[in-house]
Amino acid sequence: MQKTMLCAIDCDMEERQALRAEAERAALPLTFAGWSDWMAVPRGACVSVRHAAYVDETVLRALRARDVTRLLTRSVGVDHIDLATASRLGMRVHGVPYSPDCVAEYALTLMLMAARNLGAVLSRVHRGDYRLEPHRARELRDMRVGVVGTGRIGARVIALLRAFGCTVAAYDRVHTEDVNYLPLDELLAQSDLVTLHLPLTAATRHMLNRERIARMKPGALLVNVSRGGLVDTSALCEALETGRLSGAALDVVEGEQGWFYRDRSGETPTFARLTALSNVILTPHTAFYTGRALADVAKNTVEMCLEEEGRVANG
Repeated sequence: MQKTMLCAIDCDMEERQALRAEAERAALPLTFAGWSDWMAVPRGACVSVRHAAYVDETVLRALRARDVTRLLTRSVGVDHIDLATASRLGMRVHGVPYSPDCVAEYALTLMLMAARNLGAVLSRVHRGDYRLEPHRARELRDMRVGVVGTGRIGARVIALLRAFGCTVAAYDRVHTEDVNYLPLDELLAQSDLVTLHLPLTAATRHMLNRERIARMKPGALLVNVSRGGLVDTSALCEALETGRLSGAALDVVEGEQGWFYRDRSGETPTFARLTALSNVILTPHTAFYTGRALADVAKNTVEMCLEEEGRVANG
């Protein structure tokens, strides 16, 4: 059987360095290719793609034409890949795990910023306005926080929130943590702050729709570091504009593709209605962006590539 080769597509310099070091350590042949440079992909290679690239039917067919049957994404989520087409083409798709701390810590950062309305404060300071906020902020320990999703990241968020002294409840279909689980509508109605930690699937898309947002506690805060599609953006804007919700801190948003990770200064994004609101903090899908997470992804990509080779060899 031909030895497995890893081909990493669309890597930045740090990703290349990390993957090269891990591949050399494991004696795994490694090559790199640019996005859409399909002829540079070795036949039968195990291919690694980045989370910001939408892998649609056209891309999958181009890879399958190179005899690619194994696709790893340098992210936990796989919602940017056309899984139905991949399955029809006989391609196996896997997300690559990394330490949950980077995203969990970032979620806490956004919670603290939202609770103090720091987005508006910093904006005023940059304009030379040093007045205090009209109303005093709340401390996290005085808030009831609802954690939606208790996988690896959600569980870590719960631990961090408890260290702050928060009252924490959670919602998930599977109850894996020692926490007070509630039905989703009940959780939304009781929580001063709701933080989302679910993958984006057909079942979770617009989980927070207009009806569910209307059930949230008046004046509540929303934090999302998972996927923008979990939230109906139009309904969220209405709730923020009317004061039904007091603020939102988002690292992800519907329509971010093509905008995040590029300098689009002076242009109007598809999510401009959100960015126009002073009670919204928006960052460009950066919670994962740490050196430790990069090291984890590189190591696990190489290990999963080799594990797949063993699985194929053993039938």
